[in-house]
Amino acid sequence: MGKKGKMIVGLDVGTTKVCAIVGEMTDTGIDIIGIGSCPSEGLRKGVVVNIDNTMDSIRKAVDEAEGAADCDIRRVYAGVSGGHIKSFNSHGIVAVRGSEVENADVQRAIEAAKAVKMPTDREVLHILPQTYVVDDQDEIKDPIGMSGVRLEVKVHIVTGAVTSVQNIVRSVNGVGLDVNEIILEQLAASEAVLSDDEKELGVALVDIGGGTTDIAVFSEGSVKYTAVLPLGGSYVTNDIAVGLRTPVTEAEKVKIKYGCACTPMIPQDEMIEVPSVGGREPRRVSRQVLGSIIEPRMEEILNLVCREIVKSGYEERLAAGIVLTGGTAILEGITELSEQIFNMPVRRGFPHGVTGPVDVNSPLYATGVGLILYGSRNFSRNGKSEKKHSNFWRKVKKWLSDFF
Repeated sequence: MGKKGKMIVGLDVGTTKVCAIVGEMTDTGIDIIGIGSCPSEGLRKGVVVNIDNTMDSIRKAVDEAEGAADCDIRRVYAGVSGGHIKSFNSHGIVAVRGSEVENADVQRAIEAAKAVKMPTDREVLHILPQTYVVDDQDEIKDPIGMSGVRLEVKVHIVTGAVTSVQNIVRSVNGVGLDVNEIILEQLAASEAVLSDDEKELGVALVDIGGGTTDIAVFSEGSVKYTAVLPLGGSYVTNDIAVGLRTPVTEAEKVKIKYGCACTPMIPQDEMIEVPSVGGREPRRVSRQVLGSIIEPRMEEILNLVCREIVKSGYEERLAAGIVLTGGTAILEGITELSEQIFNMPVRRGFPHGVTGPVDVNSPLYATGVGLILYGSRNFSRNGKSEKKHSNFWRKVKKWLSDFF
């Protein structure tokens, strides 16, 4: 095996699963060399409700990723979501100090845009520049080097509840890891599944996870609107469990194997076997019945997404349509149902921009891969890579953790 490059780790702490993905920066790009995944038991609707359970899930996912990648994970880029996320657009204006715009002027303008009244229980997660105005010239993407006396910047500001963000950080720190940066999950996913052309034309990313549905609207190459809805695929699973009288764990398996969000696509005579509760014999049920449970819930979620897109004011400017990603986006028939509701083109978003021996070609891994791509873009600013170590030292580390 050749010389290893710098390691970057994305940690997707979700409602239904915790996923740690290890990426290696090489001369030709980024190779995915390890994945660890574990069911998440300490979060509800994207928010930590049990620190110990969350730490345990993170520890298991990270240990699995370390074993797969043969590396010692010390630092991660962590995703954040949940109903506590709020965002808004702002702008700042400053006078240019010299004869032309310099980086310092841009930073002062961004700081001016950030100077808005904010409750003490909230903190800024991202300040995302949208466009600049130099004197009377607007729609400028990069003003550095331009002549002018007045600089204005329009930005999108993402905020989160201090306690919710701190609980994510505390959970990660509790297993001996440092957090390079906390990143909004739909921004991370956009790095992995959207093209620059789509962002320029106008596109809405809809990341349907287990407990939340995350939305990001792009136009003219920048983020215009973000939102988080506190519902997702786990609601569909619970509906199946109640409607078919089957355990939740079995309902999830039935959803993945036989689920369809668009009932006209299901053959009329197709039957499926559904496990029962209390040791009873499995029952045979029409797949149409399963579809009639899934479709209304997915319609509800997608209609709420549609309402948010209308609220953004960009529904008429999404020439590239809708991109669905996240675990629930795997559901059969979801693109067909979405096209009916949104009345625009819809596609599934699969991670791109990475290679390597580990297959991450699934919407399930969009956020984790996006965290790595985000981290690689900001690597020089944020720091250290993971260190390679032998199997021997990894076993020693696990042995010590078991006893202490």
